[in-house]
Amino acid sequence: MVEEQIRARGVADEKVIAAMEKVPRHRFVPLSQQAAAYTDGPLPIGQGQTISQPYMVARMTELLAIRPTDRVLEVGTGSGYQAAILGELAAEVWTIERLGELADRAALLLKDLGYTNVHVVTGDGTLGLPEHAPYDAIIVTAGAPSVPSALLEQLAVGGRMVIPVHAGFAEDLRLIERLPDRSAGEEQEEAAPAEGETGRASRRPRYRETSILSCAFVPLIGEQGYRG
Repeated sequence: MVEEQIRARGVADEKVIAAMEKVPRHRFVPLSQQAAAYTDGPLPIGQGQTISQPYMVARMTELLAIRPTDRVLEVGTGSGYQAAILGELAAEVWTIERLGELADRAALLLKDLGYTNVHVVTGDGTLGLPEHAPYDAIIVTAGAPSVPSALLEQLAVGGRMVIPVHAGFAEDLRLIERLPDRSAGEEQEEAAPAEGETGRASRRPRYRETSILSCAFVPLIGEQGYRG
C-alpha cells in the first residue's frame, strides 16, 4: 500500500510514511471489509460514512506539516484511522465526531491500540473545540459548503488547515495557512491615534488559501456546514 499508493504518488515526508506503515488499517474497517482494507479507495464503515483512501490520508497529513510538539484538531473522526496517523506525529490530538456510535467505537479502538494522546469527543465538528484551541493544525475529513469561521478562529498563528470545500460536482481540497495578524512594517506605518483614542489598533487575522486537488468526501454536517 505505502509503496504503490503513497510513495509512487509523490508523498515524500518520511514521518508520514512511517506512520502509514505502522498503523494497522485493517483494524479500522468492519470485518466484512477487511480483505479490502489496504486497497486504493475509501471503504464504508457504517452510518453512511467511510474510511478515506490511503493516499488521501497521507496527502492531507503531509500538507499539515505536523511537528512533534503540535496540538491538532480533526473534524470527522469516523473510523479513527486518520486520528491514529495524527497520533503518531503530534503531541496531542483532539478529534470530534457527530455520530455517537462511531465516536465510541473509535475511542475504544484507539485506546486499545495505545493512543493515549488522542481524545475523541462527540459533537458538532463545524464548531470545533474552542476550549482546547488554538490548534497548530486542523484537518477536516468531510466536504464543507464553505470554510467554517469557527475553525478559522481556532487555528493558531502559523497554523495550517486542510479542508475539502464544495466546488461544482466534487470538492476542492484546500490548504489554509494563518499568517501573522499584522507585519512589523504595517505596525510602523500605522497612523498616530487621534485625540481621545487609545492607539490600540484592531488586529485582524489573515489567511492564505491554496487549492491542492479535486476530491470527493461525505458532506460535513453541522451548524456551519450542511444541515443534516
